[in-house]
Amino acid sequence: MALLLSVVAIASHVLALSLLFEFRPEPWGGVHPPPHPMPPPPHGSPLQGMLMDISVRLSAVLLAAWVGARWLAAPMHRLAQATRELAGNIHRAPITPQGTRECREATSMINQLQAHICTQLEERDQFVAAVSHDLRTPLTRLALRVESLNNEHDRQRLGRDIAEMDQMIRATLDYLRGAAEAEPWVELDLRSLVESQVHDSQDCGDAVAMVQTTAEQHYALPIKAQVSAIRRSIANVMDNAVRYGGGAEIILQRIGSEVSLCICDRGPGIPPEALDKVLLPFYRVESSRNRHTGGVGLGLATANDIVKRHGGTFALSNRSGGGLQVEMRFPATT
Repeated sequence: MALLLSVVAIASHVLALSLLFEFRPEPWGGVHPPPHPMPPPPHGSPLQGMLMDISVRLSAVLLAAWVGARWLAAPMHRLAQATRELAGNIHRAPITPQGTRECREATSMINQLQAHICTQLEERDQFVAAVSHDLRTPLTRLALRVESLNNEHDRQRLGRDIAEMDQMIRATLDYLRGAAEAEPWVELDLRSLVESQVHDSQDCGDAVAMVQTTAEQHYALPIKAQVSAIRRSIANVMDNAVRYGGGAEIILQRIGSEVSLCICDRGPGIPPEALDKVLLPFYRVESSRNRHTGGVGLGLATANDIVKRHGGTFALSNRSGGGLQVEMRFPATT
């Protein structure tokens, strides 16, 4: 930067002097002097020369400042873009250090932080795998012993308890593992995925239906996504709608540069003061704490995390006339 300013200062000085001599009027208009002496014409106002000199120098300095600022800011812009990508994919390649010394040091620290987070995620995965094995082993033994009971009523009752425990363990471990899954990102047609899940739910006897709202109901709605994660988030919300509302209405449409997916039900809804709390892990509305309808409290929390990881938004609202509406919005790729 100092070298650039030095070169600009010298160049502006030379250019200013050149212009002053270039536009300086000649004493006799470029012809031979007359035979009789005449007073020399004025060489121009000194103020005009001063203003020209200042204008040239100021223009040169401003141009140098603009070029220098762009040159210094370019590595920071690249670093900011790479950091945004890192927020969406912690397992991406390390950032290449570029730019000034301060920018390279910041890049090095971000790469160290990424490596540290990846190490912690690997350790967490190993811990979750060990806990999963330790919990499922005695649960499997219990299931085998229950099958040997002679009393049919006790066998069914204990079997339901074991199945509920297994579901809770699976949901908890899946939630703990979810953020660290190294699933590839692909371009996905959200409409095809949602229609497939709706058909699967209908085959299971659930009252789930698509509500067509526009003439573009057959157009593809592409997003960049991790397929299994998006499928799990949609399934969690649909299961909640079926469990608490008896069914679900699916509204899928393009809104500007986003794809909107609304899953609505006609259940009891959620108290306004609890709309934010239900997105917290393991939180359940008090009225849902029973073995038939109450879940673990991870369905909406998991769906919210997945949608935000995809750069989208997750919003809950009570419907007029009763029921809950869950809207998930994703950035469209085209």
